[in-house]
Amino acid sequence: MSRDAYVLLEDGARFDGRACGADTHAVGEVVFTTSMSGYQEAMTDPSYAGQLIAFTYPQVGNYGVSERAMESDRAHARAAIMRAAVDYDDAPYAEGGWLSWLAAQGVAAITDVDTRALVRHIRDAGAMRGGVFPAALPESEARELIEREPAMAGRDLAREVTPPSVVEVAGSGEQSRVRVAMIDTGVKRSIIAQLTQRGVDLTLHPCTAGAEALLAGDPDAIFLANGPGDPAALGYVVDTVRGLVGRKPVYGICLGHQLLCRALGLETYKLAFGHHGANHPVKDLASGRTEITSQNHGFAVLGPDGHGRIEGDEPVRWETDFGTAQLSHVNLYDRTVEGLALVDVKGATIQYHPEAGPGPHDSLYLFDRFVDEIRSSR
Repeated sequence: MSRDAYVLLEDGARFDGRACGADTHAVGEVVFTTSMSGYQEAMTDPSYAGQLIAFTYPQVGNYGVSERAMESDRAHARAAIMRAAVDYDDAPYAEGGWLSWLAAQGVAAITDVDTRALVRHIRDAGAMRGGVFPAALPESEARELIEREPAMAGRDLAREVTPPSVVEVAGSGEQSRVRVAMIDTGVKRSIIAQLTQRGVDLTLHPCTAGAEALLAGDPDAIFLANGPGDPAALGYVVDTVRGLVGRKPVYGICLGHQLLCRALGLETYKLAFGHHGANHPVKDLASGRTEITSQNHGFAVLGPDGHGRIEGDEPVRWETDFGTAQLSHVNLYDRTVEGLALVDVKGATIQYHPEAGPGPHDSLYLFDRFVDEIRSSR
């Protein structure tokens, strides 16, 4: 880790450090995550495609890496920005060191960065394009590379992470089988595992598949996955979903939540710096319980009044192209929409990741709720 390096943002802010990953540079949208662990899961989450992750927890890498922590088949985040990176590989389940893994994945990484100052800057100025560069690269050239990078707003990244063809995944357990067709815009392995453990036989379709292709196998329901990019740039997926709502129960997580909402006729907008981390309080309006959730998204759904904030904890309603939709979950940090339940047709959404282990309690009951509703609607 003797190579000098720096982080440069598009507004000119610079943060120096030492390179500790692959011998390369990276550009994309710079975001921060507040998770204290799960660094390998974050880097391999397809929802982070096109982004560079700044970790707010200072020491990263202290329990190594392992195959069990992979959320996909490779790293999708373009760089890791850290305060104190280490390459330990002697923790339980560790199969290698973090920095060695980043290098093998071809991912740029930088340590010894003042990540507190970087995160404060992003909180004030918003997430923006930036890059990790070797010190030998002049700032003028780094600026040109950043300027050539497309902005996240209006960007379709789902095509970069979707499977090239249909993938079948069989369910397990003793439950009666449920057949679900999924639009795979970058689904995490942990979501697949939670569904298949509940007896769901999954058919993963490329995001370009049309409504009739998803209905061809007569599934019991449709599932919309997580994924990267701007939901407003995925009009072709929204058109597909519009052809499915009312014909089959439709459920969505994260990007899937946003896409279903857009299919209903609702609008989405870009958050200033997004929700990335494992400590976001969300209130379930049906139970009155507050959950500590794991989140990873840069866009959100507008409320019924056209504003981003939902004032109060009442289950407000939208009148949509497919009947009434009712607020089911609200974020207690910034009062953004975290979930909807469809009233006149079968379906529901959730913005956060129920399976991602924020602790002390996951929201896995949502998978039970999804699957139980599918079984009862057959």
